[in-house]
Amino acid sequence: MTAAQTLHCQQILLPEGWASDVAVTIDGNGIITAIEAGAARSAASASTAGPVVPALHNLHSHAFQRAMAGLAEVAGSTDDSFWTWRDMMYRLVGRMSPDDIEATAAKLYSELLKGGFGHIVEFHYFHHALGGVRYENPAETSLRILRAAQTTGIGLTHLPVFYAHAGFGATAPGEGQKPFIHSVDEFLTLLEALHPETAAAGAKLGLAIHSLRAATPDEMRAVLAAEKTGGPIHIHVAEQEREVEDCLAWSSRRPVEFLLDEIPVDSRWCAIHATHMTAGETQQLARSGAVAGLCPATEANLGDGIFPVTDFMSHGGAIGIGTDSHVATTVSEELRLLEYGQRLRDRRRNRIASGAGASVGRTLFDAALKGGAQAAGLETMGIRVGARADLVVLDGNNPFIGTASGDQILGRWLFALGNEAVRDVMAAGRWVVRDGRHEREEEIDRAFREVLRKLA
Repeated sequence: MTAAQTLHCQQILLPEGWASDVAVTIDGNGIITAIEAGAARSAASASTAGPVVPALHNLHSHAFQRAMAGLAEVAGSTDDSFWTWRDMMYRLVGRMSPDDIEATAAKLYSELLKGGFGHIVEFHYFHHALGGVRYENPAETSLRILRAAQTTGIGLTHLPVFYAHAGFGATAPGEGQKPFIHSVDEFLTLLEALHPETAAAGAKLGLAIHSLRAATPDEMRAVLAAEKTGGPIHIHVAEQEREVEDCLAWSSRRPVEFLLDEIPVDSRWCAIHATHMTAGETQQLARSGAVAGLCPATEANLGDGIFPVTDFMSHGGAIGIGTDSHVATTVSEELRLLEYGQRLRDRRRNRIASGAGASVGRTLFDAALKGGAQAAGLETMGIRVGARADLVVLDGNNPFIGTASGDQILGRWLFALGNEAVRDVMAAGRWVVRDGRHEREEEIDRAFREVLRKLA
């Protein structure tokens, strides 16, 4: 718990738009209790050092993969792809302990906060030790994720992942996948055990199905019928062309088509990637109410392809952004790449905009805020009474930011600057980042450095 406080913001992005001279009152639990426009700075209030925007929700993370960022950029002897990258990831898994997972997650979460994210959705499938050996506590690695979030202050939605097979048709898992594997009963027991743990940590609990190739339809139905989290449900789907081909060979249907035909997908769901869809699938997914979870930097890094954002949004589809394998860790890079992918595909500028004269930066930011909150299972979003005080202060001393107003601020941050524009970050009413540094940066870096030395 922190002390109650009032912040005076010269410029701030509220749900109804930009406002000037606004006082935001935050209680000791980190919840916004009052917002007063046209307020004079009082002796009892602190003034922010630049424009204030809500921290975004990062809707897709595999935290442990941050430890391998940059190491897979060495050409192989054959055409490199997602599948060759995955082999390297499996080798990393075999060398990481629960301590390593916690240290890596804490480092990642501190970086994400500095990048403008205030909440992370952890798609967590790294459950066991090498060879699938169970830890004494089946929830061991999940508890390490909870602890890393508490260490850094980032908000957390934790999604344990059901993963049972290597491929369509219940193919037996390979050696590298054994640390991920559960039976249906084991997985439901894990979810039950995590209810009190996530509540005690102030986190939200949901679940994920790894993919259609990793779970049979009957297993998916059994998990969904028995789970009691009430939280979001996520799944990887149609990320790679080979996945589409394999799904067609197995079922005579494409992945998104199969998912929507066989499973009652609704607004609790988030379809991660969904890169390869027909026009019909795009429209059907948009109308299901599910969020499309897009990870532009990872999708570009792995050569996945380009999601049809403009078509999806034209049908009312909701989108959000994640950092997935964490080759990038900032709001600015993910949103910029999201827009630039559409431009490269269409050979036109300013693709993701709500209409003529609309700010692309504002359209992107608003969409990611709304879709990210939905995918995280949160009822409130943005800077409003009742919401958690997750705030980003952009650097008013930066000439680009200091001379901008309104939506120009987002345009400068997202398209002309980047992470250097983020000055201070508040998480649940506590300043966890000041002048671009996390409050526990030294100890977090020290632990992470030891992980990298071990893995070198």
